[in-house]
Amino acid sequence: MSSPSSSFPEIICIGETMALITPTDSRLAEAAEASVGLAGAESNVAAGVASTGHRVAWASRLGADPLGDRIASELERRGVELWVERDDAAPTGVMFKDPGAESSSVYYYRSGSAASRMEQGFLDPSRLDGVRIVHTTGITPALSTSCRQMVDRLFTDARAAGALVSFDVNDRRPLWSRDDAAETLARLADAADITFVGRDEAERIWGTVTPTEIRAFLPNCALLIVKDGDVGATAFEGEAEPVFVPAPVVDVVEPVGAGDAFASGFLAATLDGEDLTSRLSAGHAAAGRVLTIAADLPPLVPLR
Repeated sequence: MSSPSSSFPEIICIGETMALITPTDSRLAEAAEASVGLAGAESNVAAGVASTGHRVAWASRLGADPLGDRIASELERRGVELWVERDDAAPTGVMFKDPGAESSSVYYYRSGSAASRMEQGFLDPSRLDGVRIVHTTGITPALSTSCRQMVDRLFTDARAAGALVSFDVNDRRPLWSRDDAAETLARLADAADITFVGRDEAERIWGTVTPTEIRAFLPNCALLIVKDGDVGATAFEGEAEPVFVPAPVVDVVEPVGAGDAFASGFLAATLDGEDLTSRLSAGHAAAGRVLTIAADLPPLVPLR
């Protein structure tokens, strides 16, 4: 694992990033040309926070292959520090996107990937000293039994180091059964210091319909953020009255990546010490920038 410099990042994001293959001329079955990018909820958040000037690291595993090289290079260009192990025996995961007239479908090739081999103690607790926020998502525990155990240990170690635990539910239906997802995601979401969840995904996996019902279902999370698409986001903190900020009106090109962008804007504003309303507004602003493009991350200015 590559070593961090002498001082620690403010936030560490932990999870898998895959190579993203997207046809550029047709549906996947007929395409002759495609673009290669990257796809990973936690690295999306890391890149978003880094773009605001905060020091952030992404921790994961990649295959010792060209796709892993590509992911590492892109994230470094975006100002993200890499705390990454390279695996000679397991590949970097791959995701294919199949564009459609109404919506896109995605196909995962990540079983047995390098990142799925993360296990308890992947990050030594001493490396978390001085870190303010540790962020992961519900995708990571779905990758393997060892990843699920790693996330449980991560919550404990982050707390012991004095860091806030941030968790985005981010349910991915193809990765595990609804029953496994419902139990594990509820347990982790309720245990986190900051939890992000979409109102629609909460209804799908837990049967909770309104933000208030979701809060009643997750009573122990210190700060619960319920996102409701183009309606807005509601924050529940302790016993205080919930805070709602409506979503701005934007011309949506594609919704993929907007949830990660929201989390990055909210967490960056949290590091800046902003009040709750300002943090929700920062989340909406970051999501809005991604909603108006066809990629998960805004393009970088080309290197000269």
